[in-house]
Amino acid sequence: MIEVQGLTKYYGPTLAIDDLNFEVRKGEILGFLGPNAAGKTTTLRIITGFLPPTKGTAKVAGFDVLEEPLRARHHTGYVPENVPLYMDITPLAYLHFMAKVRGIAKGERPKKVAQAMKTAAIEHVADTLIGKLSLGYRQRVGLAQALLHEPDVLVLDEPTIGLDPAQIIEIRNLIKNMAGQRTVILSSHILPEVSQTCQRVVIINQGRIVAEDTPDRLTARLHKTSRVLVRLSKPAPETVQRLRALPGVTRVSAQDGGRDLVVESKPEQDVRAQLAHTVVESGVGLLELRPLEMTLEEIFLRLTTREEGVSQ
Repeated sequence: MIEVQGLTKYYGPTLAIDDLNFEVRKGEILGFLGPNAAGKTTTLRIITGFLPPTKGTAKVAGFDVLEEPLRARHHTGYVPENVPLYMDITPLAYLHFMAKVRGIAKGERPKKVAQAMKTAAIEHVADTLIGKLSLGYRQRVGLAQALLHEPDVLVLDEPTIGLDPAQIIEIRNLIKNMAGQRTVILSSHILPEVSQTCQRVVIINQGRIVAEDTPDRLTARLHKTSRVLVRLSKPAPETVQRLRALPGVTRVSAQDGGRDLVVESKPEQDVRAQLAHTVVESGVGLLELRPLEMTLEEIFLRLTTREEGVSQ
């Protein structure tokens, strides 16, 4: 539903984004992840038709955002980082006004407004002045206006910035419920938000894509070893030495005073059975044994601090 090819943008002599290529499939929720000033907002503004690219193309639902902007926008709902709202009217009045602006037929407006309010869960504040709403509810009003015309594509730029933890969870659940119904691209630098909401991520840094895949696959591509956590009932230095001597084990590091052991092995070798047998045989008490996966935070830091690259 979204196709980006060779997208490049200069602000004067400054290169903001450089030759971006990616796509978002129908019904997919894609996380567009990167540090501040990485080029996320610039990319989304081009996709939504607010900015022209210097080079390259962006298509929404098959329509080029430059050559057929009205058709592309008809299929797009956009919630910017700072949602522009009128503080002295109610959400109900605001949404009716936005429905008129969007060209929705007068007879269809009440139905469209009611459905958007229901989806954004703002029905109970429909008659409260927007200026009196919390930031979380203002974000919901912004989401409702983006849904009025029932777009195929929803573009969200930092939708939970400035919200408290409870509001973040509420907005996140609203977005997750759209999976399969709408194509969503979600920009964020908040890593738990992306990992808990999105099926796939594109990581951008200094205007260029440094990785594109599911978090699990990124983990596999970045890790040169497999890692297992072994939790003992008590520290046992002699057991650590025995684990280090097992075939395939490359490293054993102790944590929590020696009770937790992180065992690294060659990726093609599953050493869990050997680990369990050795610990049980040692008689020190095996409390837990489980694989350790790389977190999205670790992936993000490794890629954006240029410790290691991942080929596209």
